[in-house]
Amino acid sequence: MKVLVADKFEKVGIDGLKDLGCTVVSEPEVKSDALPELIGRIDPHILIVRSKKVNADALRAGTALTLVIRAGAGIDTIDVASASALGVFVSNCPAKNSIAVAELVLGLLLACDRRIPDQVVELREGKWNKASYSKARGLYGRTLGIVGLGQIGREVALRARAFGMRVMAWSRSLTHEEAERLGITYAQTPLEVARDADAVTINVAANTDTRNLVDAEFLAAMKPGAYLINTARGSVIDEAALAQAVRDKGIRAGLDVFQNEPTGGKGEFSNALVQIPGVYGTHHVGASTDQAQVAIAHEVIRIVQSFQTTGEVPNAVNRLARSSATHVLTIRHRNRPGVLAHVFGVLAGASINVEEVENIIYHGAQATLARIHLDGCPEGTTLTQIREGNPDIISADLSELNGRK
Repeated sequence: MKVLVADKFEKVGIDGLKDLGCTVVSEPEVKSDALPELIGRIDPHILIVRSKKVNADALRAGTALTLVIRAGAGIDTIDVASASALGVFVSNCPAKNSIAVAELVLGLLLACDRRIPDQVVELREGKWNKASYSKARGLYGRTLGIVGLGQIGREVALRARAFGMRVMAWSRSLTHEEAERLGITYAQTPLEVARDADAVTINVAANTDTRNLVDAEFLAAMKPGAYLINTARGSVIDEAALAQAVRDKGIRAGLDVFQNEPTGGKGEFSNALVQIPGVYGTHHVGASTDQAQVAIAHEVIRIVQSFQTTGEVPNAVNRLARSSATHVLTIRHRNRPGVLAHVFGVLAGASINVEEVENIIYHGAQATLARIHLDGCPEGTTLTQIREGNPDIISADLSELNGRK
């Protein structure tokens, strides 16, 4: 199995893939726009990326490509819709970098409160300005609002509570009971978090629902002088509205992510937002600790090993949650060639599509049980053709997916 690593990836990960018997081609410096040509030339079965954008052209470029693994949590850099249409699995490594990101959230929060980057700059310029920098609010007893209480949000909450902060959170899946169990305050909406918190951290996935989640209305609801931290994706913040809020309301922002970031590890970066006093930025490095990258490398190895040995893809993000199947055809048959080919041929003649198939072999390998999910109900004559058309079929039973005959 050939694996193309098109991003920086830990040596332990590359060595682990080789130990699985994979042929590994590492091209970490390839640019996103050169990825289609590289995939076409290497023709890998598996593509591993971190920040590289994988578009439809890249996905179409290789005839063997069947799995793309994002060595990280988000998948917004991969054209998942095109991958699904081409029959390519997309997988990621959720929760493996959660602690690293949470640590940066607290670092940015402290930077906003103590204006640490500004102090460093002035010291390097030979200036001593204790009179100005000794004025800080402090975090103890303040309320931290978390928008998006996934694994990263939970790690942030844990660390914020260790600082003596009160924590409130909104998340689509958060319930009152879960909030009480975690020792945090439940918020009904993101705007409630914005209104009541002294500092807000954004930890949501990037998608159409979260685009510009932090907009002018959200920022208007925030307290004057409050802190806003974003380690999610640049798309979740309306940067123009944030710039205005920093100027007009004294909002301070700690940002690890931006809109229109360079695609590679190095490049020119021009964003007016980071030039505004009160905005503290880092280089999209939330997950970039040695600990996190080693954990991600081991998860990638696990995904590849599972795919290689069983065909299953852990953490697959584009497997259909529920197919359009309405009926299940259960076939008990002798474990001989041609039985399922016969069944599928009859179904095709009746214009009934097979959505999913499970074939269980009994002990001794003499008989098997096939469960075939169908997008329609075979007529009686179709079932008769299936039952009587092959002598190795023991029985054929039809049921609706809701269990009714």
